[in-house]
Amino acid sequence: MLKACAALIDELGYDGVTTTLIAERAGVAVGSLYQFFPDKRAVVQALTKRNLDYFTAEIDRRLDWDHLEHWWHGVDTIIDIYVEMYREIPGFARVRFGDVIDLRFIDDERDNNTVIADQIAGLVAQKVNVPVESLYRTITIASDIGDTILALAFRRKLFGEQDMIDEAKRVVRAYLAREF
Repeated sequence: MLKACAALIDELGYDGVTTTLIAERAGVAVGSLYQFFPDKRAVVQALTKRNLDYFTAEIDRRLDWDHLEHWWHGVDTIIDIYVEMYREIPGFARVRFGDVIDLRFIDDERDNNTVIADQIAGLVAQKVNVPVESLYRTITIASDIGDTILALAFRRKLFGEQDMIDEAKRVVRAYLAREF
């Protein structure tokens, strides 16, 4: 059902998707969909959470902190993973981590960017063996900086995509350089 939902979001956008369409595309009765999800929002939330899980798993898998030439290669890797998801994962370009639907789409208590920053800070803290509290503020700001610049590339399309990806890396590295 999540795969069907993602494909439909690519084709129709979030507003064009209905539970009936998701069920039809998934080849299940709409009643079966309702056994797992109360509404379209819940299906898209599950898809978004799956994408966040993939994002953090890829960061964890790809970042070998012991063998990074320099810490900024970690920044580049995280941005590259996001860019790959935007370009390759069905539905991701339209809903990303839910911010286009609701700023608190992933978690009712925290905004989406806070949830993402928490995930990244937790991974980084574990990899470099420091308390997560010492990284939280810095990672939150760096994450928001990167997201804002990448919006210029992908959502607003004001400048060349690759130029903005490179700029996101440069600016996030420059911000983090004062901390690391």
